[in-house]
Amino acid sequence: MKVGLFGGSFDPIHLGHLRCAEELVELLDLDKMIFIPAARQPLKEERSLLSFHHRAAMVRIAIAGNPSFALSEREYRREGPSYSIDTVREFVREYPDGTEFCFIMGQDAFQDITCWKDWRDLLQCYSIIVMTRPGSEEKTLRDVLPADDRADFSYDAADECYRGNRGGAVCFRRLTLLDISSTDIRRRCAARRSIRYLLPDGVMSYIESGGLYR
Repeated sequence: MKVGLFGGSFDPIHLGHLRCAEELVELLDLDKMIFIPAARQPLKEERSLLSFHHRAAMVRIAIAGNPSFALSEREYRREGPSYSIDTVREFVREYPDGTEFCFIMGQDAFQDITCWKDWRDLLQCYSIIVMTRPGSEEKTLRDVLPADDRADFSYDAADECYRGNRGGAVCFRRLTLLDISSTDIRRRCAARRSIRYLLPDGVMSYIESGGLYR
């Protein structure tokens, strides 16, 4: 079984998130893509996030009807900051032996990877997929990691990824990243502007009926 772990604020989830997830399911031949809303992000002020209840509800609405998509609320159930390495380790412990996991992140998040908890273990021990967009400036391992850490990876031309000496891999994959951002959606809501066609209709209705982001 091959499983993608897609973490993020999802504040709110939008069509860009969903399109990337769909493409990765196809590209990586995944059996399941699990969306994991962060409960308490260490690198963001907690007060800037909408409550977990609302963000999880919007993800549930957005992925309804896609059998390859699933929602995990484990970071809400776990006390303390939502560290990605803890989440990945939990999945590995709980799933049957032989399950293949890949952790999905955006290019912007990867550029800050050295600020993450146990980031060396995350990159060295697990498969990481970094989503990039055509025409954008790609920040590769050479640009992001300290020199000593870069030396622990070698480029695998056949699979187009960087392989670590402890079994992990970092792959950069170009996807159809729609020019949509959660930040822009929140600003539009605050200004009473339309958010139609930026996110699923059900999510838009949820936001409008609850007066969220206003």
